[in-house]
Amino acid sequence: MATTRVFGAIRALSPAQKLLLGFLAGFIATLLFHQPVLALLNELGIAKGNIYSMRATAPLGVPQVISLAFWGGIWGIVFAALEHRFPRGARYWAYAFLFGAIFPTLVAWFIVAPIKGLPMAGGWEFKRMLTGFFINGAWGIGTALLLVLGHRAWRG
Repeated sequence: MATTRVFGAIRALSPAQKLLLGFLAGFIATLLFHQPVLALLNELGIAKGNIYSMRATAPLGVPQVISLAFWGGIWGIVFAALEHRFPRGARYWAYAFLFGAIFPTLVAWFIVAPIKGLPMAGGWEFKRMLTGFFINGAWGIGTALLLVLGHRAWRG
């Protein structure tokens, strides 16, 4: 069993439990943090994104928001595997934001976009780059919050 520190309290979770919790936290954080921040940035005129889009994605025809949340869950697994290295206290939340803002954003810009035939880094347009940074950073905060709450709920 792996022990995980959650704000000073040691919580014993198996590695499988921690990764499952990471997937669930990342999936839900996409729906509750990533998408609302995208909606806010749309309202402010910074972004032009589809919020909670039900448009089918290739090749399986899954709604876009579910596909996005699935990949948020995959990133949640990575987050859960690494977050024990984050400092505690206020810096934990800064690290959570920066993890989301940097790593998923860079992968989206330089791996996913070219595969989809889209320009790298949002075509280097400042507003599009800023959007990726903030929506994924919000996802990171949400994933961290849901992990903390999940640890508490799972272990009682």
